[in-house]
Amino acid sequence: MTNTDLDILRDRVRGILLGLAAGDRIGGPIRMALFVAESLHERQGFERADLEARYLEWWRDGAFDTGPTVAEVLSQVERGISFDAAVANADKELRGLTAGCNPAHRAAPIAMSAPIADADIESVAIREAGTTHAHPLAGQTSAAVARLCRLLVRGTPWTTALQRVAESSDERVRRALEVQDESDINAGGFAPDTLAAAIYHLGRADSFAEAIDRSMAFAGFANYCPVLVGSIGGARWGRSQIEASQLEHHGSLVEKLDSLAKSMAADW
Repeated sequence: MTNTDLDILRDRVRGILLGLAAGDRIGGPIRMALFVAESLHERQGFERADLEARYLEWWRDGAFDTGPTVAEVLSQVERGISFDAAVANADKELRGLTAGCNPAHRAAPIAMSAPIADADIESVAIREAGTTHAHPLAGQTSAAVARLCRLLVRGTPWTTALQRVAESSDERVRRALEVQDESDINAGGFAPDTLAAAIYHLGRADSFAEAIDRSMAFAGFANYCPVLVGSIGGARWGRSQIEASQLEHHGSLVEKLDSLAKSMAADW
């Protein structure tokens, strides 16, 4: 790999976290993704107990925009129940409706972590999703997002990357990756639907800015598909294509995100 190739790769690595921030207009997804990124970087890999501790501390400090599943799980853990038991309880209490997009929102930093081998991306994403969400589709969608981001970081062309992830994905996730018609997408938070909407808008854009604008116009106030457009788009087009104006709504948090993203990129 030449120095130029490495610079491009590192720009795409940085783009994942900053792109996610650009797509998140409320603030919950980027904070959970930040915890994932910090834990992966400091521990040089996935350590579930460390990440659980970070989530719980955030909850105790007044977490917001968590989504119902995370809120239920963390409220139970705060009362002394184990994460595994809380995840199972939440799935039961929510009648199995735990296939939301929260894990997919926070999964992209897994692709940034150089110590995690390409072959391990899927299993790590599924394990990470399982810290809060019991439904298999939550983990499978997270895995698709993380795998797609890793392929894009490595310079795999967009269509090829989609095909490679789709060919080994669950049928519902595969359909999301292969979406073609606008009539097949919606602005909801069911993980495969959120992924489908993101893929649709990313596939019809020629730049990061266009992809974000398209997804924002489509989603309205729903803070779902634009977050995935941001992280995946950042992996596709890189940090250098993300304007300061697209991040200013996060205020001083941007400096922290940029510093961490640079540190993770330097590991490559």
